[in-house]
Amino acid sequence: MKQYTQLLRNNLLIRRFSTIWFIDYFATWFSNVAIYTLLLQLDASAMIISLVVAMHFIPTIIQAPFSGVVVDRLSPKKLIGILMLIECVMTLMFLTITSIEHIWYLMLFIFIRMSASSIHFAAFMALLPKVVQGKELQRTNEIHSIIWSVTFTAGMAAGGVVVHLFDVYTAFVIDAALFFIGFLILLGTKLNLHPNTKEKFFSMMVEGVKYIKKNPKIIHLMLLHSVVGVAIFDTIVTLLADYYYKYVISIPLAIGLTNAARALGLMMGPLLIGNWINKERLYYLLFFQAGTIILWGVVQKNFYMGLLAMFLVGFATTTLWSYTYAMLQESIESRYLGRVVSYNDMIFMVVTVVTTLFIGAAVDYMGLDKITYILGLIFILCAIYYKVLVQKLI
Repeated sequence: MKQYTQLLRNNLLIRRFSTIWFIDYFATWFSNVAIYTLLLQLDASAMIISLVVAMHFIPTIIQAPFSGVVVDRLSPKKLIGILMLIECVMTLMFLTITSIEHIWYLMLFIFIRMSASSIHFAAFMALLPKVVQGKELQRTNEIHSIIWSVTFTAGMAAGGVVVHLFDVYTAFVIDAALFFIGFLILLGTKLNLHPNTKEKFFSMMVEGVKYIKKNPKIIHLMLLHSVVGVAIFDTIVTLLADYYYKYVISIPLAIGLTNAARALGLMMGPLLIGNWINKERLYYLLFFQAGTIILWGVVQKNFYMGLLAMFLVGFATTTLWSYTYAMLQESIESRYLGRVVSYNDMIFMVVTVVTTLFIGAAVDYMGLDKITYILGLIFILCAIYYKVLVQKLI
């Protein structure tokens, strides 16, 4: 913990970034509970829920070929500021969704908001190696992940309480206000980094692809990082709340508390094992993640046991995400960072979308527990892939 506080104390820019991340991510998770609760209130099917969840990730896949070039060419402060305003406006548009016939508009608004969010994320991830390096880069990634986890916990829990006490539309208004506050903080942040390139847009796209193809190590690290996308359980959590947990507690609170339990694990993980993880031990952490997911499958129908299992599921996930991302960032030449990060996020989101759609399609043919076991098995296969192939390259 001391290493994180020391970095934040000594680096004003990382401290500012961290504040912006906290507000922006809190807003994202705060409204997610409202979105999923609204879907259940409108009597949406399991497949519709899966499509809405997938719409959070599809934009990154579609725009990856050009979003990385945008990140490498434009001023990061101006770019991120515009994107945060788009997130604010699209969140306000959620207020217009009042019936099941409007679901397609909801998907469009989510698509636009997440398009802005994914470029926003890529801009920050490409920016970090330019302001911190080595251990400080790993620590900054971990701070980012901890913030993500804390806001996931607080955002989901607070969102569940607000929706329970008021309604989904109140949550959307609060959410939009948070995005705007984050934008105002960004305006006051001194960031003088500017792109230094005269290359043409299309040429940069082609050059970025060629660079990735020439570096098999980068390709393997991108694939390794992408497996964390299998651990996106929003559809399963929403369906568990509808099928089982609503008899114990209200649906919004069930969704919020289940995600909050997982996020508490996400937050605690790097604090306890951040210094322990290295290239040799990553193999064991992948197996640990597999075991906790399978355990959750066993106990998930019981709300209280499910909370404990979700805590354990989250314990390894943040460290897996931040450590594999740091390995990738340090392997990329500075001038290609935006493009490679965008393609990495694209692969991550492809895995996430495929997982989400698989859950939506499979729920009619097998139980949620069996689906969860399959997701755990994927992490076992990934651990073997890392041990046999990837570890030799790094």
